[in-house]
Amino acid sequence: MQLEIQKYLFDIKSSIDSIDEYLGGNYDFNKYKSNKLLRRGIERELEIIGEAANRILKINPNINIDNARRIVDLRNWLIHSYDNIDDTIIWGIISKHIPLLKEQINELLNIY
Repeated sequence: MQLEIQKYLFDIKSSIDSIDEYLGGNYDFNKYKSNKLLRRGIERELEIIGEAANRILKINPNINIDNARRIVDLRNWLIHSYDNIDDTIIWGIISKHIPLLKEQINELLNIY
């Protein structure tokens, strides 16, 4: 079980690292909004993060990931409501929540 959780935590970390790479350290909303390929790439990484979080919750519903259920809900929103994605909301998640999630995932990887 712990090996499975570790794999999903690593998947989340890899997706977060990819988002950082896509942005190139340049957190510019206008660049994000004007680049469809960048938006779609980041949306895909958020889907992966949400799916990995969902799988972790099935194994250990008490794992210490803030807003884990909301992360899964974001994944569902991205997939099922693709035509209602709000770039401003996604940008808020990228700039405010992803850095915090990155810290938590790194801490959890040291545990598992």
